[in-house]
Amino acid sequence: MKAPLHLLLLAAFFFSACSAPLSFHVVESKTPHGNYTESPLDAALRELEEGKKTSDPMVASTHFIESARLAGEKALAGEKGAVALYNHAIGRLVEDLDKAGSLPWGRHITTGSDQLGWKLAGKLEPGAPAGERHYVPVDSLDFKGKYSHTKATRPGVGAPLVAISTDDPNFRKTFGVHRTYTALTAILRFGSGKSVTLELHDPLEEERLSIAGRNPPLAADFSSPGSLLLATDRTYRLGIIRLLNPQKYSATARLSRLQKYDAGRTPVLFVHGLQDTPATWMPMYESLLQDAEIRKHYQFWVFSYPSGYPYPYSASLLRKELDGVAKAFPGHKRIVIVGHSMGGIISRLMVTDAGDKIWRGVFGKGPDEMKINGSSRRLLLDSYVFEHRPDIQRAIFISAPHRGSALAEKWFGRLGSRLVRMPSFLADARNAVASVLTADNASIHLQRTPNSIDTLSPDNPFVREVNKLPIAPGIPYHSIMGDRGKGGNKDHTPPVSSDGVVPYWSSHMDGAVSEKIVPSHHSAHQHPDGIAEVKRILKKYAEK
Repeated sequence: MKAPLHLLLLAAFFFSACSAPLSFHVVESKTPHGNYTESPLDAALRELEEGKKTSDPMVASTHFIESARLAGEKALAGEKGAVALYNHAIGRLVEDLDKAGSLPWGRHITTGSDQLGWKLAGKLEPGAPAGERHYVPVDSLDFKGKYSHTKATRPGVGAPLVAISTDDPNFRKTFGVHRTYTALTAILRFGSGKSVTLELHDPLEEERLSIAGRNPPLAADFSSPGSLLLATDRTYRLGIIRLLNPQKYSATARLSRLQKYDAGRTPVLFVHGLQDTPATWMPMYESLLQDAEIRKHYQFWVFSYPSGYPYPYSASLLRKELDGVAKAFPGHKRIVIVGHSMGGIISRLMVTDAGDKIWRGVFGKGPDEMKINGSSRRLLLDSYVFEHRPDIQRAIFISAPHRGSALAEKWFGRLGSRLVRMPSFLADARNAVASVLTADNASIHLQRTPNSIDTLSPDNPFVREVNKLPIAPGIPYHSIMGDRGKGGNKDHTPPVSSDGVVPYWSSHMDGAVSEKIVPSHHSAHQHPDGIAEVKRILKKYAEK
């Protein structure tokens, strides 16, 4: 069945690439390859296979613990095959006990029913959240799709897990997500006799273990929690529907954390573009997590919003979220904001002192001279009158149409704009403005309520006015833009280059600390060179 014509036209217009799906399957984890012919690994392999044969989780647990014990000494010494077997056995232990609801957190359990059983205790990681969690061994997850190829892992001892919390009804106050997905690593610490402790460790906080007189690296999989979140929540589906009907999805506008809050790490805040969702940041996020120095110094947040709203209004929503973050996490380190496409110009408004200059430039008179009251006045003030955010220390603009894009004015842009359904409260604000302006006021066009596509036009009054204002003093900023190699001269020099959506003249900003042109289309934030440039900036300016 063919797609409707208007959707095909919209697809040609979109300023951000549509995020491809990411799916996952829970699979039976296979015994890792290795040379298990010599003692004690031959015995460890037998115990592992015996555990897999039984359907009784407590009996199976006895075998898995014994397998890990036998492989453990050689694993802690760094023997590759032994490490794989040890980690695999612990993964199976957690998997079976989780399915049975028998994990030993805060108590002891006895595995098996005879003298071969173990007295198993449980120890959660420091700062573990309250509430129920389920644990999925990473080696039982199989991801497929566009964003499944980048992996941020660390080889070592322990079974990498994804800890999945239950839904948090207070997520808007805690600035988390409905359900959190956390990277943890499980190990077994053997005591005297038949006592053993199943321990969870946070690989973002610990790089090495102290166990049995050794100090091996702690295994980690930093990618799988984000991949599982994306594949389970399927946030990428919200892109087009939030563009076409933003008010229906107003509740999805929020700032979320991608990992546990850490007062010692600098937040990096990603802001997506038109028709996009936080899913678009997956390649960059996972690539950044591969770097140990970045993991040490930074934590990652995302701002998600219905991209059909006029971008000045979306910026006002982000300011409110940042106010809430300041209350939830007082004293957090100043943020590095990274915005792609329309997210870049939203980010620009976070580091700009406007006062009432934009208001006066757009409407021809000051706020006090316009008799607009109630919620419409509050909305307009929030969108047009603002100062820079003192909680932001640096900005990175990627493929940002600071001066607009001519695509917004072409026929498919105008058609796409007419398909966006604007909420009544924005129409009310528009009517309130129209009622106090003279009919011949040429500085603003109010034939209908503007949406995000309208506010990306180079002729939009807001776009013209904001470009008269500099970035606030003391906030360094960087530009990254794509060049698809189809410039207007033979050597494709920057002044005529374009990513196919945003030309160089629109994304360039005088005064940038650095400017990087990468050989890409509009999705420069997903291109390896664009990702490498963000990594370079973060590492160079990390707070040591």
